[in-house]
Amino acid sequence: MEFREITTFLQVAQHQSFSKAARQLGYSQAAVTIQIKQLENELGVHLFDRIGKQISLTHQGQVFYQYAISIQKGLAQARQAVSDSSELNGKLCLGTIESICASIFPELLSEYHRLYPEVTISIVTDSPDVLLERMNENAIDIVYLLDRRIYDNRWHKTLEIPEENIFVASPGHELAQADRELELDEVLQFPFLLTEKDASYRHMLEQYLAASDRSIRPFLEIGSTEFIIHMLLKNTGISFLPEFTIRREVEQKRLTALKVRGFQMQTWRQIFYHKDKWVTREMQEFLRLAQKMQ
Repeated sequence: MEFREITTFLQVAQHQSFSKAARQLGYSQAAVTIQIKQLENELGVHLFDRIGKQISLTHQGQVFYQYAISIQKGLAQARQAVSDSSELNGKLCLGTIESICASIFPELLSEYHRLYPEVTISIVTDSPDVLLERMNENAIDIVYLLDRRIYDNRWHKTLEIPEENIFVASPGHELAQADRELELDEVLQFPFLLTEKDASYRHMLEQYLAASDRSIRPFLEIGSTEFIIHMLLKNTGISFLPEFTIRREVEQKRLTALKVRGFQMQTWRQIFYHKDKWVTREMQEFLRLAQKMQ
């Protein structure tokens, strides 16, 4: 039994697909099939049920999966034990949403790179659901997102910080100059720039409005909060954003947070990694730094 066969088995089990596992590992699908067949022959059991295009673990496969996870963790621990005295020089794959990538990651990752210049970092930006699914597939080491409070017994959560989501406009906008608490209905009458529908705070706003038979119709939708901020600075419309994304502009009085009577909406910045994931030193140091610079 070779370790690469165990790695291939884990990838097929996590993706529930031979073709996806092959793409993840950089193998041909035929090579993956051969490795799984060799492993099954050596163990003398079928590890997967193959019904049509559906792949699932057999009972024996489920039992072996737990041992395979332990073997993978054990090897990772052994590698780390012999390299603990050396500088960090491995890889780190982070998953996050665009607003955190644009506003929090630059300072955080600049400091991380200053401390550990030999670590290679890759970043995946997507919706929270996609990021968490990719973490479950072991394609992402750590997920840093903004959403409602999320709990799952498959994951460790290392950070949970509440964040306000606010209506914001240019100081030159007539609502910013009103110098009073605004009514929600009068805010909704103006043109909006919004993030795409899969942004958690956008979805929460729409759900909140729908509960009172209200709706919001943006004239522009885009995934980039940076682009929205640039448009707001040109006094083009109103937006609804996490406060931390426009904190600097508000402090510099380049943008104005609109006070809306009786309205408050929180989301939470959260960091996760999978419980079955061996936490490398690269991951440990990122988690430590993210907590320190929260």
